[in-house]
Amino acid sequence: MLDALRQEVCDLNRQLPAHGLAPWTAGNLSARDPESGAVVIKPSGVRYEAMTPESMVVLDLDGAVLDGVLQPSVDAASHLYVYRHRSDVNGVVHTHSPYATAFAAVGRPLPVYLTSMADQFGGAVPLGDYVAPIGGEAIGAEILASIGDSPAILMKNHGVFTIGPSAAHALQAAIMLEENAKTIAIALTLGSPSEIPPEHVERQRRFYLTEYGQKRGGDPAVVERRS
Repeated sequence: MLDALRQEVCDLNRQLPAHGLAPWTAGNLSARDPESGAVVIKPSGVRYEAMTPESMVVLDLDGAVLDGVLQPSVDAASHLYVYRHRSDVNGVVHTHSPYATAFAAVGRPLPVYLTSMADQFGGAVPLGDYVAPIGGEAIGAEILASIGDSPAILMKNHGVFTIGPSAAHALQAAIMLEENAKTIAIALTLGSPSEIPPEHVERQRRFYLTEYGQKRGGDPAVVERRS
């Protein structure tokens, strides 16, 4: 079932440890099939190097297993809550990437200190409240309550969630969030960075969306950088 999407979700999940976003078995990525509404997600507790497309789990939006022999990620309920309430979202990523999660641990959102943040996020990356226990819908509800128009959110004392119109877009947001968080963490040790004015952020974001890249349709590369 959904063989092509299972292959894609497997490949994109493997990029989480490749980019330093998820050690061992931590983290997860899912994608929704826009036609059927079914969701493909990483299995729980399986090492990335051992995953295959066949080990991905296919769920309906209520969490029933449609295909697959393994248990889905423990964060599946959070992913599914987002999908049920955001028809524009077809990809969700959850990580504990170290720099971004460090800001979540101290309860600090990420202001727009860098033009690359303006490009990718169009504003500050917000902070969601601490929610326990992990594994239920409450985290998904808090994501939607606090994320606003951003493709990324820091969840206090927990980690990172990113969303997008595809799993590739959500992964791109997770990668770029960690890169920006790392640069900002270093900048804060050197001094006090200044925020980019909101009108400049808006202009930068508009330019990025309308002028950057080849604009021939389809998903962006997983990592896009200004050249």
